[in-house]
Amino acid sequence: MARRAVMTLFSAPTAPWSHRTRLVLAEKGIAIDVVNVDVGKLPEDLLDLNPYHSLPTLVDRDLVLYDSRVIIDYLDERFPHPPLMPIDPVTRAQFRVALYRVERDWYAMAADIEADPHGKTAAHSRRVLGEAIAASAEVFKAKPFFLSDDFSLVDASIAPILWRLARFGIVLPPQAQPIVKYMNAIFSRPTFRASLTDAERSMRP
Repeated sequence: MARRAVMTLFSAPTAPWSHRTRLVLAEKGIAIDVVNVDVGKLPEDLLDLNPYHSLPTLVDRDLVLYDSRVIIDYLDERFPHPPLMPIDPVTRAQFRVALYRVERDWYAMAADIEADPHGKTAAHSRRVLGEAIAASAEVFKAKPFFLSDDFSLVDASIAPILWRLARFGIVLPPQAQPIVKYMNAIFSRPTFRASLTDAERSMRP
C-alpha cells in the first residue's frame, strides 16, 4: 500500500462541505492525500480520529480537525500564499460575517435538500435558497470575485453551492445574470476543475 502524505483529508465525494475544503487545497496548491469516503462506510482510522464521525476531516501529523470552516481557516493560516482572506482587519471581519451567513443560510438549506430531496422541508429550502441566491445578484456586479479582486474563502464556500444548483432543482431568474457570469468565471478556473470529484463533475452538463 502506498505511503500517505503527511497531511490527509477524509472527504465526502459529493458534499459541499468537503468540496469547499478541496477547493481551498487546490487554490493553495497543497500536496495532500485526499481519501474519498463513502458516508455509510467510514474507515476505522477515521472513526478513531474523529469523535463526531463527520466529513471532511483533516489530519496533519498529530492535529485532527473536523469542521470544514475550521479546516479552511487553518489551511489559509498554515499555508499563507496565496492568502485567501484580506489583510485589513475590518475587511477580514466583513468576510467572516459573509462566511457565517453563507454557512447559516445557504449551507443549511443545502443540507435540508440533500437530506430528503422530495420532502416538504426540501421544497421549502429549495425555494428559500433560490430566492436568497437571486437576491444577492447585486453583490456580484462590483468585483470579479466576492467583493474582491482576488479569490477568497468566501468564493471557495459559495462556489460548491452554485455548482449544485441543477442538482438541487434550482433555476435562477433572469435578474440573476451577474451570478451566472460569476459562476462561469469560477467554474472555468483550473483550480476549481481540479477540486471536483468524478461524482461532482456529473452534477452539471
